[in-house]
Amino acid sequence: MSNSSSNQVDKLHRLRHTAEHVLTSAMHNLYGRDKVVMAMGPATDDGFYFDFDSSEDFKLTEKMLPAIEAEMQRIIDKNLVLKQVEIAIGVARQVFADNLYKQEWLGAIEATKEPATVYLMGREIEVAADEKYLTETEANEIKRNDIKSFIDLCKGPHVKSTGEIKAFKLLNIAGAYWHGDEKNKMLTRIYGTAFSNPKDLEQYLWRLKEAEKRDHRKIAKKMKLFLFDEEFGQGLPLYKPNGAIIRKEIMDFAFDTYMDRGYKPVSTPHIANLDLWKRSGHWHFYRESMYSPMKIDDEQYMLKPMNCPGHVKIYNSDLHSYRDLPVRLAEMGTVYRYEKSGELNGILRPRAFTQDDAHIICTPDQLEAELVEMIDLTEFIYSKFGFTDPKISLSVRDKADKDKHMGEDKMWKLAEEILEKVLKAEGMDYERIKGEAAFYGPKVDFMYEDALGREQQLTTIQIDFNLPEKFDMTYVDENGERQQPFMLHRALLGSLERFMGVLIEHTAGNFPAWLSPLQVVILPITDRNIDYANEVKDKLHQNRVRVEVDERSERLSAKIRDAEVQRVPFMLVVGDREQENGEVTVRMRDQEKQEKQEKLKVDDFVKMVNQKIRDKE
Repeated sequence: MSNSSSNQVDKLHRLRHTAEHVLTSAMHNLYGRDKVVMAMGPATDDGFYFDFDSSEDFKLTEKMLPAIEAEMQRIIDKNLVLKQVEIAIGVARQVFADNLYKQEWLGAIEATKEPATVYLMGREIEVAADEKYLTETEANEIKRNDIKSFIDLCKGPHVKSTGEIKAFKLLNIAGAYWHGDEKNKMLTRIYGTAFSNPKDLEQYLWRLKEAEKRDHRKIAKKMKLFLFDEEFGQGLPLYKPNGAIIRKEIMDFAFDTYMDRGYKPVSTPHIANLDLWKRSGHWHFYRESMYSPMKIDDEQYMLKPMNCPGHVKIYNSDLHSYRDLPVRLAEMGTVYRYEKSGELNGILRPRAFTQDDAHIICTPDQLEAELVEMIDLTEFIYSKFGFTDPKISLSVRDKADKDKHMGEDKMWKLAEEILEKVLKAEGMDYERIKGEAAFYGPKVDFMYEDALGREQQLTTIQIDFNLPEKFDMTYVDENGERQQPFMLHRALLGSLERFMGVLIEHTAGNFPAWLSPLQVVILPITDRNIDYANEVKDKLHQNRVRVEVDERSERLSAKIRDAEVQRVPFMLVVGDREQENGEVTVRMRDQEKQEKQEKLKVDDFVKMVNQKIRDKE
């Protein structure tokens, strides 16, 4: 990320953080501190939010948002100055004596032995304008005059004054558990966004509206792709025939490509002994995302959250020479991870999903070449789905937080240096992120921009030197000695579920012909054309084209409309003239891109549609 881009993001973050304080001040002005108690609220990549604890006799609703916005605008128009000052923990506890949430935060700050800071907002803060430290008298005075000046426990950062907020909008209200924990109290969360100019806000609101229309769950319902059933279980997708076709086409294309690139297919069970997960480190580092053990005979078993240990076992079942390496193992393996019910989001975040998983076991000398090949493979696969120019992040370990990771420092240093070297050699811009590595090694994430300009994290490549050590993975080198290999984890499409969800929203359900559940629909104009329509269908079907005839006694316009709702790429209209000449009139799904409807001989259309399917267009 360039310095100018970074500065822009930082300024927007400050602006939104300030808007969140303006929101809270407006809530106090309108409803009082006793009815809406401040909990917490940060700036986010898309805006801001704040969580409130409402009194039992007071309910926040979306009908209140216009009044809250009006009060926020009044505060913004006053161009109130914001000021950060330190405050003694004891004084802060008095100021926020009626707020259990702030008391909890103060306890956390006190444990770190860092100074507590508050932000003041308003004209009455001038008494402390030249001071770094807020006295008890000043703090209590500001608290008593909350309508004129506002105080909140906060580290910042903020813009200098409220007048810098040139455009904002409150979006919606939702429930949210304190700290996201279902065991805690349900709070009321107000979402909003803010920008430095109205044009950016207008563009953002358009994107929100478009995103709502493209919601993969809504499109899936119209196109009959998948469903979730409460009796079957939350977060467990059931694929209907149309959805299963798309899923299979994606899997077949990806898997066939991997086989062409030297991968070998493997398959592993859905459960494994608990001892395996303890040995791999998942039980210790990944426990919160795993389901409870199940007892089978006298042993404990787990639903697998990952495929890695199974692939390790397959590798270890044979003796390997350096001449055998690299070994590339690939599996479309279904895994199970515990997601809180409030975090479930259709197939974008389910509890059961199929990972497009592969593990490459290689010598240290082969590591760089394998990473380059993975990057090339990733870019090739995604180009076929219309995704290009990825944004890349390199996630490394935070040396100060070693409890989150396992392994020796020298191995971490080596793995991080190799990843960074490859990215630089390939001329790829990347952002280095400290503390976001997997527990067993550093990783590279590929983010692709979708049709609405949203960055979607899709591919992950990870270097692992820990599992080879824990499971005694070896190969025999050219001197006849056993050596420990490196292992690369690669989830190219991530999970099939998440990738499908992103693709549905990216295309708005208008899949390319090769992916469409129904590729061609034939529309006879009259009943006397039905037999001819079925002759055309048979020719297409013989060429493995997914095709149907709409034999309903409906007007042609109604049939076309229904086919468009189902996002069918090709509609073939057949009437008396087409039947007489052995032709079809081709109507494209994207009719506005088609200057006129084209008449083609049946064989010519079959060749054309087959070519598009083969070329993945």
